[in-house]
Amino acid sequence: MNINSNGYTFAFASGMVIIVAAILSVAATSLKSKQDANVVLEKKQSILSSIGVAVERDEAGAAYEEYIQSEVVLQKGMVVDSAKECAFVLDLAEELKKSAEERRYPLFKALVEGKSFYIVPMRGKGLWGPIWGYMALASDGNTVYGATFDHKSETPGLGAEISTVAWQAQFPEKKVYSGESVALTVQKPGKGTGEYVVDGISGGTITSNGVDAMLKDCLSAYHAYFMTSAAPKSAPVVDTVRTAIDSATVAAIQF
Repeated sequence: MNINSNGYTFAFASGMVIIVAAILSVAATSLKSKQDANVVLEKKQSILSSIGVAVERDEAGAAYEEYIQSEVVLQKGMVVDSAKECAFVLDLAEELKKSAEERRYPLFKALVEGKSFYIVPMRGKGLWGPIWGYMALASDGNTVYGATFDHKSETPGLGAEISTVAWQAQFPEKKVYSGESVALTVQKPGKGTGEYVVDGISGGTITSNGVDAMLKDCLSAYHAYFMTSAAPKSAPVVDTVRTAIDSATVAAIQF
């Protein structure tokens, strides 16, 4: 065999390509289950982070079982599924591609030190790619307890700041709804204050606008549910005049 021939060189190169491709394929297949498990644990870490529970990735599974009490899936403000992990496995990115009437939304219910919280997943678009997050609301369904945000490819030092603790620290105690609308707003820094306003990122205007649009789009889908499930129950109205008359009537009859 002439090892200096073009045919030998071509055959050798082809063989090496096949061998390397086979090795990479086996490696990818063998690692896929571990990669999928890591994605699940990282998602649970993010959910827990919104309620102030910080754990290592390998501890996220057990902590999730401890703090997340139940899950539901909503459609048009109504619960359509409440099976175990029904919300966790729902792909919000795919749901947002559907019409508003068809969309389903995941919702988590947590219990931390005796206090109940709702955790709302969110997903939107930044400057260079998708952005997402989780917002924990108090039992009134309107007061922010905590929030966590992340991104795929926002600019470091600018839009990527949405994933920092410092920026996310603005959200606790803010209010979400005013009347029928989502009033929580991400504004240009220094342009507003108050219980509905969060400062955007200097130099990260498009990402900030993306977060604002994500809040409006996703949180609006939960308003109807919170109005019926989280609204404080009014005390029964007592007709004091009628009660007084009835009491007097009973007394007269007894007399």
